[in-house]
Amino acid sequence: MKIKNLSFWVVVGIFISILLTGIQSVSAQEATNQSVFRAGAATANITPYLDGPIVGNFWTPPPASYVHDELHARCLILDDGRTKLIFVIVDNIGLGRNLMDETKRIIQEKTGVKKENILISATHTHSSVSGMGIGEKRRQFDDSNDFDEYQNLLIQRIADVVRIALLNLEPAEIGWGGVNVPEHVFVRRWKMKSGTPMPNPFGGQDKVVMNPGYSENLLEPAAKPDPEVSFISVRAKDGKNIALLANYGLHYVGGVPNDHLSADYFAVFADRIQELLKADRQDPPFVGMMSNGTSGDVNNLNFSKPRIKKDPYVQMREVAFDVAEKVFQVHKEIKFHKWVPLGAATQELTLKVRKPSSKELSRAREVIKKPKSYKPVHVHEITYAHRMVQLQEKWPNDIAVVLQAFRIGDLGVAAIPFEVFAEIGFEIKAKSPFGESFTIELANGGYGYLPSPEQHKLGGYETWYGTNNVEVDASTKIVAKLMELFSEIDRK
Repeated sequence: MKIKNLSFWVVVGIFISILLTGIQSVSAQEATNQSVFRAGAATANITPYLDGPIVGNFWTPPPASYVHDELHARCLILDDGRTKLIFVIVDNIGLGRNLMDETKRIIQEKTGVKKENILISATHTHSSVSGMGIGEKRRQFDDSNDFDEYQNLLIQRIADVVRIALLNLEPAEIGWGGVNVPEHVFVRRWKMKSGTPMPNPFGGQDKVVMNPGYSENLLEPAAKPDPEVSFISVRAKDGKNIALLANYGLHYVGGVPNDHLSADYFAVFADRIQELLKADRQDPPFVGMMSNGTSGDVNNLNFSKPRIKKDPYVQMREVAFDVAEKVFQVHKEIKFHKWVPLGAATQELTLKVRKPSSKELSRAREVIKKPKSYKPVHVHEITYAHRMVQLQEKWPNDIAVVLQAFRIGDLGVAAIPFEVFAEIGFEIKAKSPFGESFTIELANGGYGYLPSPEQHKLGGYETWYGTNNVEVDASTKIVAKLMELFSEIDRK
């Protein structure tokens, strides 16, 4: 009798499970049928004033004296009828969390869109006036709202571009894809042959050198770059292209005169993909966008061969045109969906600030006191001595960073507020529950470089105090938290 009753309830349980699954499927189908997927995009000019310091040349920032091409905030908004997702890609080397939080507050107040659904990131062009602030302020933890003139302009224009994009929302279809373009991405950290001096500013020797230049001392790159260009495309019901957001793990290209303002290859790509898609002179205008992927240890310089010197802006055009052409060819084959579910999850993660030991701090203070005749063991020894003291005296012991995950159908997008090493991006892709995923770096803040624990062991510029500001295991904790966020929105 007990066995029979057990069998009965097992059957009932299976029946209920099937029924609930059917109801969920019907509900999802009803949402698809009843909801209208919409998309909208816009741009806003954020070109800095002349004479501001171009901090990409950060050892001795020259004043801006010429605008080669205007800088913009570019916005894409997706709406599945229940959830809105907002992407804002900003032509700037970096934006502080305080600036982004204030901008999101304004956007939420003006539009009603929750700040958790707003992703703001910097492209990391090195030819801009910094959104982090000017002078020593940008080197320390700053959670105040004491913004300078250019920061206030950025806040207002980013908030404006979101409001304009919302007004441009229209029924749309969405598709996504990816293409490998390995020709332009190279790991800039190199292991050197035995016996090669690799001094660091702290009196020790590293195991890798950043940007070593071409020489017979090169052994091998310390890692591998991510060659994939991921992209999201939206078009109107009549086939008109609305916007395309791409993502590529390339730090920047450069080849720009030191005193020129420029959005770098990110903007050239945006313009070229618009041309290839025959989306010029539309109303509202088409918006091309290139976000920065996991490029903390990746740039456009192939040190395995002698460098060929080119005229200014030539290299960035070559890179942007090639990447745009390859995206365009794959774009022809992607599947567009009339409706997909959207999701967003955001959470703060507390990380320890990486403080120097008492011995290291004592040495740094001694270096700072040295006379001008002192010959440093490293060209930036004095600079990094000051940074170590700043970490100790001006940074808190812990910081809370914003991590964010977006779902677009079976596509996952992670957002991290650091310059992220490529291998961390590979790890996120491998562990993601979604069919495809990519990571946008320098999103919702900017706290320096994020090497993996293994890369920390090698040393090098990206791991130095003041260049890297958080605990050695930070990337492990970040990836784990992002997987929790992915799982949360994958179930919705």
